[in-house]
Amino acid sequence: MIVEQTIEKLKQLKMTHAADAFRELCDKSGGSSLSMEECVGLIIDREWTARENSRIARRVKDAKIGMQACLEDVHCDPARGVDKSVVRSLATGHWITAKQNVIITGLTGTGKSYLGAALTEAACRRGHRALCVRASRLLGELAIARANGSYGATLARLAKLDVLLLDDLFIAPLTHGEQCDLLEVLDDRYDRRSTVVTSQVPTKTWHEMQADPTLADAICDRLVHNAHVIALRGQSLRKKKGLEGKIKEGKKEEEQG
Repeated sequence: MIVEQTIEKLKQLKMTHAADAFRELCDKSGGSSLSMEECVGLIIDREWTARENSRIARRVKDAKIGMQACLEDVHCDPARGVDKSVVRSLATGHWITAKQNVIITGLTGTGKSYLGAALTEAACRRGHRALCVRASRLLGELAIARANGSYGATLARLAKLDVLLLDDLFIAPLTHGEQCDLLEVLDDRYDRRSTVVTSQVPTKTWHEMQADPTLADAICDRLVHNAHVIALRGQSLRKKKGLEGKIKEGKKEEEQG
């Protein structure tokens, strides 16, 4: 009777996982060698773990990562510009607490977006608030926000993010207005939050992708200063996988023939 009452009270407190753990321990009480302290610790750990997993899942969902990506699956290859020591260092999350940026450049298909998404997913797991967004889409949203009066609220929301991933920045030259909006975002984040940028354009030519040279200086300074820069090399991984698939298919047809 007491067991059922305790379980019901735990559920009323919205501690359903603790209730499940308590029931399991009661069912095994005859053959259990655990001390009272160990039993209490197990019950609390079950509830804490479930809630933490729920928080992580919510942060990942809110980040809108858009793909399944994790740092453990990143293929480290110095020939591609992906050094294992660099990935391990970034995996610690120190760059976020130090308010540093990460810049990932490379041709299309080299894995820029995947690495950026993996860094963002890792940030979510460490308890940070994050958002992944295509740079062109964000600049479009800021232009709309400026017109409808929600500009200040939009900037404030972006400023609160611990990690902001701007995917495919400079895929097209920035207009003066887009530069102004981007600089507003970066000003709020500089030395306060971390920004991740992926781009097909090398950092040395970022100035050429912007209309106003003065604004370009300010934008590049806020992005590149105190940033970890990863320059990916090699052919498109998507093309490589497609070619490997065709080769395997050809061999299969030859064997069948």
